[in-house]
Amino acid sequence: MRKSEINRKTAETDIKLSLDLDGTGVGNISTGCGFLDHMLTLFSKHGRFDLAVYCEGDVNVDYHHSAEDIGICLGTAFSEALGDMRGITRFADVTLPMDETLILCAVDISGRAHLSFSAKYAAEKVGDFDAELCEEFWRAFVRTAGITMHIKMLDGTNTHHIIEGIFKAAARTLRFAVAKDSAIGDEIPSTKGTL
Repeated sequence: MRKSEINRKTAETDIKLSLDLDGTGVGNISTGCGFLDHMLTLFSKHGRFDLAVYCEGDVNVDYHHSAEDIGICLGTAFSEALGDMRGITRFADVTLPMDETLILCAVDISGRAHLSFSAKYAAEKVGDFDAELCEEFWRAFVRTAGITMHIKMLDGTNTHHIIEGIFKAAARTLRFAVAKDSAIGDEIPSTKGTL
């Protein structure tokens, strides 16, 4: 079973997160930030991951600590749920349209953390969510997941659409990358024999 449960408490956030990579896309999300709830719910849906997230954070300051720490927890959960990564597809990429927005996402579940992120926002905020926190979230995610991820905005003008496109593209790309590849059976998809 490719599942993980993470509990992480700091002076800034208290997070409980559970992840099932082989779920049906059920999201139960409560982060204290409506826009981030929306992003994680659609991430769950489009990734076909069962994801529950509860975060109590210092939102009186802003959403930075909550967004970053949820990214840390989600990345840790992915790493734990994947284990030694036997039989996974490993590489995947998606080019995803969202109205006027077009987002490219490519991943390598390599054990090496790297984020290449390129997006420009017309607005600094969506509601009360700082747009720049999108990159912070994904940087925290790849660092703890050990995943190489490239996110490129190819087109777009609406900040909500751009960030939503990023989360949807990442969800679908990760869905394909973590999928079992029947052609390789129980092998680790690397010439090194480990990831």
